[in-house]
Amino acid sequence: MFLGTGTSHGVPMIGCDCDVCRSEDPRDKRTRSSIVIVLDDGTSILIDTTPDLRAQALAHRLRRVDAVFYTHSHADHLTGLDELRRFNALRGGPIPVYADDPTLADVRRLFSYAFDPLTPRGGGVPALRLWTIGGPFCLGRQEVVPVPIFHGRRTILGFRLGRLAYLTDCSAVPDSSFRLLEGLDVLVLDALRRRPHPTHLTVDDAIALSRRIGASRTFFTHIAHDLGHVETSAGLPDGVALAYDGLALDIAH
Repeated sequence: MFLGTGTSHGVPMIGCDCDVCRSEDPRDKRTRSSIVIVLDDGTSILIDTTPDLRAQALAHRLRRVDAVFYTHSHADHLTGLDELRRFNALRGGPIPVYADDPTLADVRRLFSYAFDPLTPRGGGVPALRLWTIGGPFCLGRQEVVPVPIFHGRRTILGFRLGRLAYLTDCSAVPDSSFRLLEGLDVLVLDALRRRPHPTHLTVDDAIALSRRIGASRTFFTHIAHDLGHVETSAGLPDGVALAYDGLALDIAH
């Protein structure tokens, strides 16, 4: 399920009176980008902890998080980490967190209190077990394949689980990663707006990239207020759609 499909500002954007920000279509209300994947055995994987995590969990009845994957450590993907305290209580223990080394370094720095034994525990701190992603790994019976992508000049991670791949905050895919994206049923891909941006794909860029990857279905996420859902959807090719907050997909294993 898509918990959020918006940019770092969210939609509506503070202080904006554009048509999309004033839209009454619920698909134009976009919290910061995140997704939860529930495996066949019930394991619930959260990708990124946005500053909207509490509101997303309440809106979409998210009650279980068994693992967290981080794409990167920008604020709109990381700063809801403290909300994991509630999922610790629901889970009854620590939550494993998987990310690359630069992201884990930022987690330790920005949330140092959670790892400091001198921090008073009375108010609760997130209980986390940090794991460095160095290549494909297994979570239970599910193989997880990290997919390196470019976010401007920075290399971040997308993730492939079975026939699903999630590539948010993407400006390009290196040639070496295309082999990791063969045979997909569902591709989730960044598509910020129509105008060029230094660290994100445009709609046209994303359409071209989706054609090259060749997934059966592609859903765009990390969408700015430039793109109204109805108007933009009308111009997309077959097999390509805008995602929206709350959209749930059933993907065969």
